[in-house]
Amino acid sequence: MTPPFEYRTVDMTDEEFAEEQAVYGGLTEALRRLNEVSLRTTMPHDVILEATRKVEELSELLSAEMIPGNFGVVVTTSGHVRGYGNTVVGMRNAIAPPLKIVQDHVKGGASSEFFLNALYEGPPGKVHGGVLALVLDQIFGEAAAAGGTPGMTGTLTLRYRQPTPLGACSAEAWVDSTAGIKTIVKGALKDAEGNVTVEAEGLFILPRWAREQLAASGETPPQYE
Repeated sequence: MTPPFEYRTVDMTDEEFAEEQAVYGGLTEALRRLNEVSLRTTMPHDVILEATRKVEELSELLSAEMIPGNFGVVVTTSGHVRGYGNTVVGMRNAIAPPLKIVQDHVKGGASSEFFLNALYEGPPGKVHGGVLALVLDQIFGEAAAAGGTPGMTGTLTLRYRQPTPLGACSAEAWVDSTAGIKTIVKGALKDAEGNVTVEAEGLFILPRWAREQLAASGETPPQYE
């Protein structure tokens, strides 16, 4: 049984992958800059109207050839994973901060240092609580995978200890325990001063399609305990 979402494979060399990263990554970084500038600009209305026209022209240019629907996850024949559409780490997603997450396969954990600008504001000068949940969900999922027990988010419980200022942040997560197809991950998010602003705990469950694939390959899927 295949997963209920799209995985594709493309024939691509390391050199082609590096070129794609440079070209499309550059475009997305420019768009991220444009997103923030469009929020913070105070230029006169006539300038804004001219900028709008130019942005519409660029959209028309780029929309001449597009993939159908969402990007999904694409794996290259050279072994690279192209999860470009991910809203947290997607290299081609201008909404993503994006996070660069480091996995610890020895201890079973993950961490990241990142910057959340004015686009992620909730209360004045502070990061929106939903954005913090989004970030931690991604890091927790990668921690579970690094620990050898990947899964989909079952529950994610957050304790907001204090507001998180916009700007530099960091987060870490680790596998606390495993029981069959269930993995408990714990972690925290800190502000630029190193203060813990959010504590969290997540339950990650190996999905049914993955368990069926393990069984079909002759491996024994984990059971509930």
